[in-house]
Amino acid sequence: MANEPIVSGMAGRYATALFDLALEEKALDPVLGDLNRFSSMLDDSKDLDRLVRSPVFSADEQAKALKSILEKSEISGVAARFLMLVAQKRRLFAVRQMIRGFRTLVARHKGEARAEVTVAEKLSDEHLNALKDALKSATKKDVALDMTVDPSILGGMKVKLGSRMIDASLKTKLNSIRIAMKEAR
Repeated sequence: MANEPIVSGMAGRYATALFDLALEEKALDPVLGDLNRFSSMLDDSKDLDRLVRSPVFSADEQAKALKSILEKSEISGVAARFLMLVAQKRRLFAVRQMIRGFRTLVARHKGEARAEVTVAEKLSDEHLNALKDALKSATKKDVALDMTVDPSILGGMKVKLGSRMIDASLKTKLNSIRIAMKEAR
């Protein structure tokens, strides 16, 4: 566990408190599932992302909108209470980091490694499984993935596993070629 990232800061405190509560209530997997669903909703909806990040909305406006969203998406229990508390405390802007911290704590608890993966477009199930298998063979552990889609990397991927970072993005390769060509002049 020494090479695992430390969960710290305000988001880390919230993630740790949620982890402790979920563990105490024996609800780690349901909470993780609900938070993963909410995270996917954040990735898929610009309106929800704006609601979460914008300081223009009051705590009451955020809480009312969030309550409706949680009910429609059937997110309930510990995860729903947590998200509502975060909204009421005006900390919704950091919910992505809180979810990431919670995932890290759950992975550590289960003896898994956690990797942050950035890709230019969503991976097919076949490529996702190949990536998991490659990381598992490298770490000798099951690896849980935090996937982020960032079209600006153009292609390839970036993988951060503990303190190791592998940048095989097309953007980085093109920048390297451009620098090499400038030096050749």
